Amino acid sequence: MILILTQADDVHADAVEAELGRRNARWLRFDPALVPTRARMALRILDGRVRRTLHHDGGQVNLDEVRAVWFRRPGRPVPPAHLGGHLADFVADESATFVGDAWETIDALAVPAPRPVVQRAQYKLRQLQLAGQLGFELPETVAGNDPDAVLDLFNAHGGHLISKQVGLTRLGDGLVRYTEPVRRRDLVHIDGIRECPLIIQSYVPKQLELRVTVVGERVYAAAIDSQHANHTRHDWRRYDDKNTRIRPWALPEDVADRCVRLTRQLGLCYGAIDLVLTPDDRYVFLEINPSGQYLWVEDATGLPITAAIVDLLLSTAAIPTGEKS
Repeated sequence: MILILTQADDVHADAVEAELGRRNARWLRFDPALVPTRARMALRILDGRVRRTLHHDGGQVNLDEVRAVWFRRPGRPVPPAHLGGHLADFVADESATFVGDAWETIDALAVPAPRPVVQRAQYKLRQLQLAGQLGFELPETVAGNDPDAVLDLFNAHGGHLISKQVGLTRLGDGLVRYTEPVRRRDLVHIDGIRECPLIIQSYVPKQLELRVTVVGERVYAAAIDSQHANHTRHDWRRYDDKNTRIRPWALPEDVADRCVRLTRQLGLCYGAIDLVLTPDDRYVFLEINPSGQYLWVEDATGLPITAAIVDLLLSTAAIPTGEKS
C-alpha cells in the first residue's frame, strides 16, 4: 500500500492518485492534521516488533502494509476545539511528535526522504556547500547578520547583489519574502541586518532560469523565460503567466548528473532544483527544494513527472490489488 500524507486541497496528490488508479494500485491518502480530533492512531510494540493501526473515515487501516510513504504536504495536528491556550499548544505539539515518530517506525521507501532528512536538506547554506563540492558554479554568498561582510560583498561586485531569506518562514498573513535586488539606497539601512540574518549573493546575469525536477535517477528540466517580464526578472515565483514562457530543456549530461548526485547526497530521492543559465551559457546553482511543486512544470511542458513519481512509489510497493483503502 502507498501512503500519501498531505492536505485535502493538494492538486499534486490528486494527480498522483489518478495515476495510481490507472495502474490499479492500492493507496491511502491521509492528513496528519486530523489527529487527534478526527482520526485515531495506535502503535503496539512488543519485543521490538511494531504493529500500527489507523482509524479514519469510519474504517480501520493496517499501516503495517505500507511499502512507500509520500510526504507531500502533511498538515500539523490540530487540537480539539474545546481546548485553549497552553493546553491546546501542548496537545498539538505532542500529537505532532507522535505522528512524526510513528512514520519513522515504518520500514518503507520515504519520498522525498524521512522527515529529519528533509529538514536538514532544506538548509540553504549546506546546499550551496555541497553543490560547490560537486562542481556547480555558485554565486558568491554572504549569510548572517554582519553589515561589514555585506558591505565588502557590495563593493566587490559593484553593488550588483540580491538578497533572500535564510529559511522558509512566512511573514504575517502567509506573505512570502521574494528574492530582491540590493539597491545602493538600501545601504542607509544596512545596520538593520544585525537584527535578522539574510543571505546576500552576487547577482547572476540570466539568459534563462531552469527548474530541474529530480525523481530517483530521472531528470526533468524546464526553461523559464523569466527575463521577458519585469515581474519575474529577479524571482520567477512572481508569476506572470502571460509573458513567462515555460518549455522543456535539454540539460548537458554533466549538469544533469550533478543534479542527481546532489539530490542523492542530501539523502533525497526527489528534489526541485533552481539553476540559472547565464548569457554566456554557464549553469549556476541557486538552491534545491526537497518538496518543491512540480505540477505547474508538467502542465506547461508535458514532462511526465507525475508518472515518474508513481513509478518511484511503486518501485518497492506491494503487488497492486486494484482496491483503494
